[in-house]
Amino acid sequence: MDSTAINQKHKEFLFPCVANYYSTPLPLKKGEGCYVYDWENNKYLDFFGGILTVSIGHCQPEIVKEVEDQIHTLQHASTLYPNYPMVALAEKLSQITPGKLKKSFFTNSGTEANEMAILTAQLYTGAREIVALRHSYHGRSYLAMTLTGHASWRVGGNYIPGITHAPSPYCFRCEFAATYPNCEIECAKDIEELIRTTTSGKIAAFIAEPIQGVGGFITPPKEYFKIAVEIIRRFGGLFISDEVQTGFGRTGGKWFGIEHWGVEPDLMTFAKGLANGVPIGVTIATQKAADSFKASSISTFGGNPVSTRGALATLKYMEDHDIVNHVEKVGNYFKEKLIELKDKYPLIGDVRGKGLMIGLELVKEKKEPAVNEILKVFENTKKRGLLIGKGGLYGNVVRLSPPMTVDKSGIDEAIRILDQAFAEI
Repeated sequence: MDSTAINQKHKEFLFPCVANYYSTPLPLKKGEGCYVYDWENNKYLDFFGGILTVSIGHCQPEIVKEVEDQIHTLQHASTLYPNYPMVALAEKLSQITPGKLKKSFFTNSGTEANEMAILTAQLYTGAREIVALRHSYHGRSYLAMTLTGHASWRVGGNYIPGITHAPSPYCFRCEFAATYPNCEIECAKDIEELIRTTTSGKIAAFIAEPIQGVGGFITPPKEYFKIAVEIIRRFGGLFISDEVQTGFGRTGGKWFGIEHWGVEPDLMTFAKGLANGVPIGVTIATQKAADSFKASSISTFGGNPVSTRGALATLKYMEDHDIVNHVEKVGNYFKEKLIELKDKYPLIGDVRGKGLMIGLELVKEKKEPAVNEILKVFENTKKRGLLIGKGGLYGNVVRLSPPMTVDKSGIDEAIRILDQAFAEI
């Protein structure tokens, strides 16, 4: 087998919607730490981490050992039978999450976690309507696609009624033509008008990513969530923090993204990086909110002992190696270097994000999205051995999210390649 044969089989046997990066897709064969290898044994520095999922490095030996041991001990049980890794992980999450979050429901993905969070909020409040954000991404189910604020990810239109979208806190492209900090955070204040004019006036929840992932790492002003969440609660709604991408140290200095904004969610959702690539999804809620879900429910693979033990091992590794503070330090270093590139190349219009979750918005004159240019950046970095991500409503934002174990030498290598890639354009 080689890359050409794999690409041919991919095209023949997979849905065409399973899209790939690059003009010639890149099949991967193996991974080790911050690097991956293709079928011709070419080596690549991975600065997208499986879409912010490989938290602490590919095939991290300490995690692999725990997962392998669990496979030989108890591979599956379903939620009909309690298992130790599941309850241990639930207890751990209650200890490290902010505020009064306590009880967890385990699933397979972020999509399912968000579905559970919305349903729980509706049961608790007795209301049905939801406020989401433009430029958001919450998954690929009917409900999650309707919550998502991107036309390209809402296949077939809106499926679920009662969902309305507030302006995104997108300072680089402010919908109110204002400039922070003189904008009075109008994007947050507008939520009250939105509720009064587009809903019944009683809502179930507000769901938001602390930093919008697929949206292009849009990072709200420091005042945003305090204003927005106060409005939401005044109209009876709960606050759901979608931490699928921002969770577990990714933003640096804190366990969770929302902690940077000083508000306590009523529910949080996780997936992706929690188990370093082993599939898992979680909804955690306050005891009052969780206890409002009184009907019976199951999740066949939710709380799977292999997934939950992988998550426990990942969190232990993070604690033992002080990953949260490491991310803050190397993330600040990385951002400084990227700002230097911005000063050097006018194509880079904005550098934003926190920790090791940083976006570069590429633009031409008058902030016109540089859609073709970002494709050239992708090809230029690939041929030099660097893998990056892409996002934004227009597909013009480079997303950079390496494994959180990356050190300054890895950052320097990525900066060198990015510099060369932009210079070639």
